[in-house]
Amino acid sequence: MTRTPGTCNTMGTASTMTGIVEALGLTLPGASSIPAMDAAHTRMATDCGARIVAMVSEDLKPSCILTAGSFDNAMAVQMALGGSTNAAIHVIALTLERLDAVARRVPVIANLFPCGDRLMEDFHYAGGLPALMQVIRDELATTEMTVNGRTIGQNIESATTLDAQVIRPLSDPVSSAGALAALQGNLAPQGAVIKPCAASPNLMQHKGRALVFDSPPEMLAAMADEALDCDENTVLVLRNAGPVSAPGMPEWGNLPIPKKLLKAGVRDMLRLSGTHFGTCVLHISPESAQGGTLALVQTGDVIELDVAARRLHLHVGDAELAQRRAAWTRPAQPFRRGFTRLYQEHVTQAHEGCDFGFLQSTESTPEPAIF
Repeated sequence: MTRTPGTCNTMGTASTMTGIVEALGLTLPGASSIPAMDAAHTRMATDCGARIVAMVSEDLKPSCILTAGSFDNAMAVQMALGGSTNAAIHVIALTLERLDAVARRVPVIANLFPCGDRLMEDFHYAGGLPALMQVIRDELATTEMTVNGRTIGQNIESATTLDAQVIRPLSDPVSSAGALAALQGNLAPQGAVIKPCAASPNLMQHKGRALVFDSPPEMLAAMADEALDCDENTVLVLRNAGPVSAPGMPEWGNLPIPKKLLKAGVRDMLRLSGTHFGTCVLHISPESAQGGTLALVQTGDVIELDVAARRLHLHVGDAELAQRRAAWTRPAQPFRRGFTRLYQEHVTQAHEGCDFGFLQSTESTPEPAIF
């Protein structure tokens, strides 16, 4: 997706997380959006090297910077950027409910694909994150400390927007639909997420017949079949795309539209477990490999999405679901040894951050003895 070295030039996971890190106060101001080939990168690297040495002498540690207020700042920035739904996994210090509450309050003002039509280079030259943070200043805890020894408020004091078509004013947002919505329902008892600002308005409340696939090869072969039994109301469901089953939580980006529907002019459908563009619900928890309701969905079942109500529901009765669960068997895992086996046995689900369970603790690790 890029024409040079560097990360994706859209508001994908990489640019989302660099923006979050800068909003947390862990980078120098303006560091998050510099294009890879811009000479400012070299200058920023030099400044970072000098600053980190000074931080040691000042005893300025991450624990001085990472506070509840700094995480609130990061989430406000994530929503204003129209950032990736992967933030819900990577910043698991905050619950899905808390993220959803921020998304309802802070509109998307960065005109960046997939919510908008510009790219990260445009964002940088429009003023970058300091300019965006100045626009949403009232949503920020401006007294939070940053790595340069100054507060967030001091860092953005002189920031200005240089292109109001890229960094919009609050009075003219790219989208008021929100960068993230946390869904729940019998299909996602522990949560799922969708990016409303990138979804089709007509699909934000939708009910359709499921078309279920258990692997990407199976799905791709079906997509090419012009006799496939589907229409624009069909809900495409891809199982085995979670942290355990894939393995590794790839979410199989860019779930396609069936060829016959593309020929008919259909450009978006409700899709479960896909990413990248359109109306995609992802991070469904628990995943199918762990016996989540997703494992019990059958082709022909009716699935309902209601983003306004934050609801994802499978219209199958409890008694029928109980029968299907009794007949369900856990998929065989081909990895019997090595790191992948360790990973699959210990990785947590999406709502818990896809982390190793044994790493999650509030207890400190004792310093090793020095002999």
